[in-house]
Amino acid sequence: MAFSSFRTFSRHVAGAAMLGTATFALSACGGGNDERLQTDLAAARVTAIGVNSYLWRASLETLSFMPLTQADSSGGVLVTDWYADPDNPNERVKVSVAILDQDLRADALRVAASRQVLQNGVWVEAPVQAATVQRLEDIILTKARDLRRSAVG
Repeated sequence: MAFSSFRTFSRHVAGAAMLGTATFALSACGGGNDERLQTDLAAARVTAIGVNSYLWRASLETLSFMPLTQADSSGGVLVTDWYADPDNPNERVKVSVAILDQDLRADALRVAASRQVLQNGVWVEAPVQAATVQRLEDIILTKARDLRRSAVG
């Protein structure tokens, strides 16, 4: 009987120690009572390629209609070749995306675009509206968040 009581006592002590450790670990993150916060934080940083995989996949999907000249997943760089819309062959664009961090954050993404127009048989640099670059960033970020939501459940 004494051995059985000791085993029960040991289980309670071990359980309390595990509970205390878990509480301490969660409280260090600022959300000790929110299990979903831990899942979200972990999911936002999923990476096996050097940069945030959600941002990487979302960038690839967003630019999939354009030919790629460079795709470096460990450095987080995508560069497209010049692309001319078949409906407007006198204008072409080139896009580069840089993923700067392993976290899924808006400031971890940089998009740049170049635009040229055909004038007298020569491609000439033309300005790109800032709203165009901002719209591309928004599309990529929205896709990345959707990918994360579908992965987390």
